[in-house]
Amino acid sequence: MHTPISRRTVLRASGVALSLPLLDVMNPVFGFERAEQPKRMVLICNALGLYPPSLFPKTPGNDYESTEYLELLKEHRSDFTLFSGLSHPDQNGKEPHDTEMTFLTAAINPGLGGFKNTVSVDQVAAMHLGHTTRFPSITLGSNTRESQSYNSNGVMLPADNRPSRVFAKLFLAGSPEEQRRQRQRLADGRSILDAVGDQTKTLNQRVSGGDRKQLDEYFAAIRTAEKELAESEAWLDRPKPEVKVEVPKDIVESSELLGRIRALMNLIPLMLQTDSTRVISLMIQADHGVPNIPGVQGEHHPLSHHGQDPSKIAQLKIIESGILAEFSDLLTQLGQRSEHGERLLDETAVLFGSNLGNANAHDPTNLPIILAGGGYKHGRYVAHDKKRNTPLCDLFVTLLQRMGVEADSFATSNGALAIT
Repeated sequence: MHTPISRRTVLRASGVALSLPLLDVMNPVFGFERAEQPKRMVLICNALGLYPPSLFPKTPGNDYESTEYLELLKEHRSDFTLFSGLSHPDQNGKEPHDTEMTFLTAAINPGLGGFKNTVSVDQVAAMHLGHTTRFPSITLGSNTRESQSYNSNGVMLPADNRPSRVFAKLFLAGSPEEQRRQRQRLADGRSILDAVGDQTKTLNQRVSGGDRKQLDEYFAAIRTAEKELAESEAWLDRPKPEVKVEVPKDIVESSELLGRIRALMNLIPLMLQTDSTRVISLMIQADHGVPNIPGVQGEHHPLSHHGQDPSKIAQLKIIESGILAEFSDLLTQLGQRSEHGERLLDETAVLFGSNLGNANAHDPTNLPIILAGGGYKHGRYVAHDKKRNTPLCDLFVTLLQRMGVEADSFATSNGALAIT
C-alpha cells in the first residue's frame, strides 16, 4: 500500500526548491488510479480572419473534402471540428474593426454611443476557477497590450506581449526583495479594505435605505477582493514550477509576425503542463506592418482588404497559411502523449477563430471557427445556416459548462451547442 503525498510536495536543499511532477502516488486513492485531469480552455483569435474560399469545404459532415487551409491541419483532422454559420448578432459598430472588442463578449453594437463592453467568456471561466491555479487566467497579445479579455465591469485586461516577461511571471521565483515588496502590496491592499469596512456603520447611519443597499453590495465586493488577495498571497509561499527550457527571447520587430506568434504559442503547453493556469486567451493582432515572410510585400491589414486582387489574395494566403501552420504546431505539442498515455489536448478545449468572417468586406458573420481537443467527438465540418447564423455564444456556453460553470446562457446565446 502506498502512502499518498501532496502534489505540492517539493524537494528542498539549501537555496533550492524542486517541484515534483504529477505522480501516481499523489492521487488520494493510494496511487492505483490517476486523479482526474483538470479541464482547460484556450481561446485564439486571428483578428483579420481567414480567406473563406481557402478554408471551408463545399459539403459538411465527416467526409468533407480537404481545402488549401485544412491541408495544413490534416494530421489533426480527427482532433478538431470546423464550424461555419456561427457569429455574434448585432455587431454593427462605430468602426469596421470594433468587433475585435467583442469576439469573447458578444456585446452588441461595439463602439457606438453609450457602448459598454461586458465580461468575456474566458473571464467567466477564470472567476469560476478562482485561485485554483497560480493565475486564474493568462491573456496574450501578438504585438501590443490590447486584448479581447474583459472583466465583469467591462474593462479590458491588458495582454502580455513579451514572451520573456510571461516566462518570468510563470517560472522565475524573483528575489527576496521582490517577494517582500509583493507581500507589502498585498498587505496594503487588505489594510485599505479593512479601513473602508470599519466606516460602514457610520456611513449607514447617514444614508438612505437605497444607499445602504448599494453600500452593502459595494462592501460585499470589497470582501470578495480581500479573499482574492489572500489567495494570491498564498501562492507566494509555493515554489514556481521548474521547466527545462531556455528563457524565450523577445522579438523586437513587430514585422516578425510568425516568430512572435510562435514564441507565445510555445508557452501555452508549459502553462498547462505545470497547471499554472487553465484559461488562456491569445489575440493575433492586425497591426504588424509588412510581415517578414517570403513572398509578402504588403501589410497584413491592407492585404485582408484585397478587393479580389489575385496578387493581394496570394500574399494574404501566404500569411494566413503561416499562422495556421503555427496553430498546427501548437496542436502537435498539446497532442503529445505522456508516459501514462495522456494528452493535454484531450482535456484542453482549443478554439481558433476570428471576429471577421470576411475581412475584405468587414463582415462579422459566418465566422471561421475551429474547435480542437477537449474530449469532444471531432473529425467533422459542421455548417450552420449562412443567412441565419447560430449564435457563437451557444458554443461558448458549451465550453463554460465543460469547465464546470453552471451556466445555461451567456450573452446572446440561445442555449448550449451540441457538439458531441
